[in-house]
Amino acid sequence: MATLVGIARDKGVSGYIGDGSNRWPAVHRLDAAHLFRLALEKTPAGSVLHAVADEGVPVRAIAEVIGRHLDLPVVAIPPEDAAEHFAWLAGFLGVDSPASSALTRELMGWQPTHPGLIDDLDKGHYFGKPIRVTSSDHR
Repeated sequence: MATLVGIARDKGVSGYIGDGSNRWPAVHRLDAAHLFRLALEKTPAGSVLHAVADEGVPVRAIAEVIGRHLDLPVVAIPPEDAAEHFAWLAGFLGVDSPASSALTRELMGWQPTHPGLIDDLDKGHYFGKPIRVTSSDHR
């Protein structure tokens, strides 16, 4: 999310690709860390786990929160311009990739308890003044 916020700041718009209906699965970092701990302690050999709390957040909804917090317009970026606008992140933003953790929750007894992506973004943690590091800061 910090990268998307940085791109929006740099470009002066909060963008999404196409109609923005493609979805990202998401999980709060503390919920993911809890699942990692459970996995290390008790995962049966050969298990595949999915640390997913939000099965699919529309990218347009993410862009709208970013735009609102940065007071920037929210705009559709045509797919052919996505690589230029989003750089390396374009490939991830352009894919519809919903995912489920239903089997992981059943196998591990894991339940996410922290805010979902939109609620977490809306808390404003990602929107403070950006820190600029200069070469003189590296001693």
